[in-house]
Amino acid sequence: MHIRIVLPAYNEEESLPPLLNRINDAYNLFKWDASVLVVNDGSKDRTLEIARNFKGDIKVDVLDIQPNGGLAGAINKGLRKAQEGLKDTDIIVTMDADDSQTPFLIQRMALQIAEGSDLVIASRYQPGARIKGLKKSRKFFSWAAGFLFRVLVGFEGIKDYTCGFRAYRVDMLRKTINYYGDKFITQKGFGCMVEVLLKVASQSATMNEVPMILRYDLKQGESKMNVQKTMKQTLKLLLDFKMGKLNP
Repeated sequence: MHIRIVLPAYNEEESLPPLLNRINDAYNLFKWDASVLVVNDGSKDRTLEIARNFKGDIKVDVLDIQPNGGLAGAINKGLRKAQEGLKDTDIIVTMDADDSQTPFLIQRMALQIAEGSDLVIASRYQPGARIKGLKKSRKFFSWAAGFLFRVLVGFEGIKDYTCGFRAYRVDMLRKTINYYGDKFITQKGFGCMVEVLLKVASQSATMNEVPMILRYDLKQGESKMNVQKTMKQTLKLLLDFKMGKLNP
């Protein structure tokens, strides 16, 4: 079982080195068969150089997107690229590149996939989870989005609908991408993570969560998320999903 870790990165020259080192440490600790794909989304700093020149035991590949197109484009192109050369039983993991999420949690997520899950989310709301250093506006957005999801769709076993730290079984991801084609991701911003969840769920995916300790206090720089815009995107996506408008 190969694990491919996809890191969409925009101007992460400070956060990427410690994150890659921690991924390398987890790779050695758990003896993974694994690789990393850094998706450089038109960074204007040294992100691309750092990714290309990383020296570690784990293989690091780079997908360079120019110019910057936003998270949705990076996720879309990154997930499609990450599938190449993988078996249906392999795993693709998406993580933020800001070093706020621990790669050591991937071990538990991979075990959940091996036990039968198609998608595993690193959750901020399962028992044992912690959040450190997150602004109140972001906390409110996450809570509000979770509340809306539970009321409107209520996916079994899921409490965290917006977190991008996820593990996908490759065959389910391929099935979803093939079904939706060019409409797999249509959003332009952070709402793309909600869109991917909704579309994977539409393929009768088995989904579960593991509790995460989110260390936003380790993040370098300000968040790139526009909370108000993402809230509007999320609400529209939920309504479109309920009305069957997300079908290709």
